[in-house]
Amino acid sequence: MTAYFIFAAFIILFILSGIRVLNEYERGVVFRLGRIIEPKGPGLRWIIPGVDKMIKISLRVITLDVPSQDVITRDNVSVKVNAVVYFRVVDPVKAVIQVENYLYATSQLSQTTLRSVLGQVELDDLLSEREKLNIRLQEVLDKHTDPWGMKVSLVEVKYVDLPQEMQRAMAKQAEAERERRAKVINAEGEYQAATRLAEAANILSQNPMSLQLRYLQTLIEVSSEKNSTLVFPIPIDLLRPFFEKASK
Repeated sequence: MTAYFIFAAFIILFILSGIRVLNEYERGVVFRLGRIIEPKGPGLRWIIPGVDKMIKISLRVITLDVPSQDVITRDNVSVKVNAVVYFRVVDPVKAVIQVENYLYATSQLSQTTLRSVLGQVELDDLLSEREKLNIRLQEVLDKHTDPWGMKVSLVEVKYVDLPQEMQRAMAKQAEAERERRAKVINAEGEYQAATRLAEAANILSQNPMSLQLRYLQTLIEVSSEKNSTLVFPIPIDLLRPFFEKASK
């Protein structure tokens, strides 16, 4: 009787040791005597203890922080650039049998791709065309990780660390650009003002009486501002009607 209890307990322990629980975002890649079988989905699963070996693979999006890389741009400027890569496993079997450690492999590939792609552009493009470079990096990484059963969904260049000398040079360049724009705007304003004055002079020259009316209006405006005595030369055109009556 004792032998039966021992045998039953052994069977129960054998069955319990083969029970595995997989979460909704996990898949189990099972090797049976070294040969891979159909991946197991989420829920309660059972494998043959001592015969089967299960490797759990997460299907969630993985955020990979790419450390700062020394990049020499096409115009020979040395900068430090870091990035972040978002990817996930779409084929658990390939992620296990095609590469030894897909996380480490993706990290190393991201670092080399970052240096390679950004080394082909100039510094101005690196700073201004960030969106295009992100798309280019995503395409390259997705192409190389596809045989590993992974999908790279997004790559973002986070920070570009410029040397101090380059920062000062760019600050001077920006300041010179602002001064140039200010001078251009000032010159454009002077040109427009001169154009308007020339047009006004042409209009007044065609009608001398309008010039006299403008002169009188200026006298009224000046006299209304301050209570003081002002001496203005009177244009001879204002007195010409009186001279003509006297001569008649």
